[in-house]
Amino acid sequence: MTKSLKPDAFFQTPGVILDVRSPAEYAQGHIPGAVSFPLFNNEERALVGTCYKQKGKDEAVELGLAIAGPKLADFVARAKILAPDRQVRIHCWRGGMRSASVGWLLETAGFNVALLIAGYKGFRRWALSLFSVPQKIIILGGMTGSGKTEILRTLRKMGEQVLDLEALANHRGSSFGALGQLPQPTNEQFWNAIAMEWAKFDRTQPLWVEAESKGIGLCRIPQEIFEQMEKAIVIEISRSRQERVAFLVEIYGDANIDDLIAATERIRRRLGGLCTQKAVNFLREGNLAAASDLILNYYDQTYTYDLKKRGGCIYKVNVSRFSNLDAAVFLQQKSQEI
Repeated sequence: MTKSLKPDAFFQTPGVILDVRSPAEYAQGHIPGAVSFPLFNNEERALVGTCYKQKGKDEAVELGLAIAGPKLADFVARAKILAPDRQVRIHCWRGGMRSASVGWLLETAGFNVALLIAGYKGFRRWALSLFSVPQKIIILGGMTGSGKTEILRTLRKMGEQVLDLEALANHRGSSFGALGQLPQPTNEQFWNAIAMEWAKFDRTQPLWVEAESKGIGLCRIPQEIFEQMEKAIVIEISRSRQERVAFLVEIYGDANIDDLIAATERIRRRLGGLCTQKAVNFLREGNLAAASDLILNYYDQTYTYDLKKRGGCIYKVNVSRFSNLDAAVFLQQKSQEI
């Protein structure tokens, strides 16, 4: 028997999530982990929508049946591959006819079916409502090249709660941040990913988040979360300049020189014409260390300016010559003292 569930119960139910909206709707934003399982392709959806507006619901339903009818056997066959255990969760845009139709078909074919009440639209309401839920946050600060992301990932392996915004955004948060990364998600999808993480966190335990500006590449941190980040305590790590330059060389050493030059040119106005030209010349010579040392001047000034705007307490710790594990253990102890 088909079950209709609200988001919390829907996500606790077993089974692959089938998103039966069109591919374009899915690409704009979807529930993380959901599989695109469109009842109509983009063109077919447009035809049915136009028919609904011009001729009414009955005509649109008949057109939809005519389009979907020949595909029914293929839908069942694909569902059997995706869900060999015959457990499926299904949603469309607002819990309407598309999800109900596919749910009926798969239930008839022997599947256990759960539908999401209010569909993706309901999921979005649920997701956005989570961002205002208070969370105990510790901001991990530190100048560019300090290895903050690597330390956060080590903290996560140690059992700490971590929200890795840069990983969710596919961007390291600087002019160079897209190099070597997958394409960024839409902002809608970025927020969906944050919501699924945010829903899992224990509110009584601290959550580690890297210090970020509001924008990470093209993605924007939800305002409610960003406001919590700005008020949170900050543990600011520092390393020697030599270590930071070496770290940047390690991260960007395999990047295309033309891409590195383009990223440097993007900050020309703030870096200054002479300094930019020197950095570009170093890059063309293959001297990434010298270029990185110059570019750090700009990022250090930007970081210092942003840090001063924060309202929380700042605790400074030096982790020079620490491994990521040693630094993580030290920070874990420090957080317990605060």
